[in-house]
Amino acid sequence: MATLELPETLRAAFKEPLGPIYTDTAALLADAGDPIVAVGDIVTYHLLEAGRTPELALVDGRTHRSTVDEEIEAAVGGFDRRVTVENPPATLTEALLAAIRDGLDDGGTTLIVVDGEEDLAALPAVLAIPTTGSVVYGQPEEGMVLVTPDGAARDRARSLLERMEGDSDRALAVLDNV
Repeated sequence: MATLELPETLRAAFKEPLGPIYTDTAALLADAGDPIVAVGDIVTYHLLEAGRTPELALVDGRTHRSTVDEEIEAAVGGFDRRVTVENPPATLTEALLAAIRDGLDDGGTTLIVVDGEEDLAALPAVLAIPTTGSVVYGQPEEGMVLVTPDGAARDRARSLLERMEGDSDRALAVLDNV
């Protein structure tokens, strides 16, 4: 099973957002492509509250290392499918990568409930989503990051993934089966 781990030395590279930061959900949705992948409970909540169910959403029931409010947890619903995967903090497991791939491939909408942490899932999502789509994730204390999976964003996501500890070739092979 290919598991990638984020080494301490690479953490700073993840602080720089992969795209522009939005604080207005309507403005973000006006600029977003289709399909949309939402990474994080708060991002997913804001998209759902704005009337847009992402084709794929990843949540872990936490924000800023604390449990999300009951209101947010209760509002995250209405998906065609719900899948639960284990993914420890600061890692990307093969199960999570396969769930992202399958969620994008299945049609309809999929909610991936992560037992652990979903924070790094934006990277594989940028690699797996069609070029017409968008990945949205939260930037702590700043807003929502909108990533267009163009060549530059994919190159950066691939580079970060390859610099993680573990079998990046195997991880990329799981995603390439989209």
